[in-house]
Amino acid sequence: MGLHGGQFTTMRIPIETFPLDNGLFVTLSEDHTTPIVAVNLWYHVGSANEKPGRTGFAHLFEHMLFQGSAHVGSNEHFELIQRAGGTLNGSTWLERTNYFETVPSNELALALWLEADRMGELLPAMTQEKLDTQRDVVKNERRWSVDNQPYGTMLEKMQELVFPSSHPFQHSLIGSMEDLSAASLDDIAQFFATYYTPDNAVLSVAGDFDSIEARKLITEYFGPIPKGKARPALPPMNLPPVFGSPRREVVYDNVSLPRLFMAFRSPIFGSEKYYAASVASAVLGMRKGSRLHRSLVRERQIAADAGAFTFDLAKGTDILVVDVTARPETDIARLEEEVEREIDEFHHNGVTESEVRRAVALIETDLLASLQSAGERADRLSMFATYFKRPDLINEQADRYRSVTAQRVNELASERFGKDNRASLIYLPKEGVESQQVLAAAADAD
Repeated sequence: MGLHGGQFTTMRIPIETFPLDNGLFVTLSEDHTTPIVAVNLWYHVGSANEKPGRTGFAHLFEHMLFQGSAHVGSNEHFELIQRAGGTLNGSTWLERTNYFETVPSNELALALWLEADRMGELLPAMTQEKLDTQRDVVKNERRWSVDNQPYGTMLEKMQELVFPSSHPFQHSLIGSMEDLSAASLDDIAQFFATYYTPDNAVLSVAGDFDSIEARKLITEYFGPIPKGKARPALPPMNLPPVFGSPRREVVYDNVSLPRLFMAFRSPIFGSEKYYAASVASAVLGMRKGSRLHRSLVRERQIAADAGAFTFDLAKGTDILVVDVTARPETDIARLEEEVEREIDEFHHNGVTESEVRRAVALIETDLLASLQSAGERADRLSMFATYFKRPDLINEQADRYRSVTAQRVNELASERFGKDNRASLIYLPKEGVESQQVLAAAADAD
């Protein structure tokens, strides 16, 4: 995309795809603007694929993959990429785990070889000592970023609140201390053999490279890796479009300000209605011109901050979340009342065409900015290839958003923003709990 005369003109990102015989799906996108190249690998496995009693495996595994493989020493992956002038990391989500490097163009072979070595040859290098070390690292991460971080338990508390107990998205992404303690080397080896296979992966390369050379390297490094055996199917993921009745949970935590997360079941990522939901979340909470920020932060001055976002889940149901932090003098009853009022207004009276156009312009600006980066471009290609086997969807996003009308957003608001589809997760400071409990009880009685 590019800007032209105040309007967006669509830029087609060049895309080539080819499969290897072992099932690896490869996407290439050449762009010689800057002398860097991004390598991005998505495995179609996340916390949703974990068994009961074995939560946190997908995330623990993300750590294990940086601990060396048959021809790479422990932590050498980091050292080799950084010495070559590159950056790298990995991340885990409910539906996928990804690994990525951005390196100078002449180091493409190194990044591809490292990814292939750990896909094909991780198990010989896996030891009990490495598992014990990384298990402790993840437990510390849990303590630091979840248990002792203000509002750090939001994701897992939200998952528990909005998904039924039997649903694959219901349990913690980072895992429980008990399950992490119970993980054995055999468990880890089985998880790897089941999910870390070429036929359950997508490899994307974006940036400054030669397509013929890249194909040769990918075939040479990844081609010999055998495809996996059958993977267990996920249980049914589908849920009704609404919760059926309001849900509410209060968490007393080491936080300085009350904060309300209100969640709604929302159309799955990539579906036709998803784009209307994404625009709805932008109208409500994207940047300072959004409804919630304008009304609650600027005009009424009862909130310190307000936003909204979608989880972008591609299976079952997505979740749209409104996130509002109170000012110190605002009690939770007032905060809830004001947020409910804003959502009621949105539900009953909908949005204007000008609000939709503003939201779409903001989304497109972000899209434009992200696609300038080779790493981000490779990641989005991997995402569309993993979820839909269609990396070319990257070129359709701007048009999908532009086709969203106020009428479509209003239909979605009418269907999904009623009282039968609201789940409120409320954080309150631990001190002064008694007076807040009285307020919470009063709010429940309303």
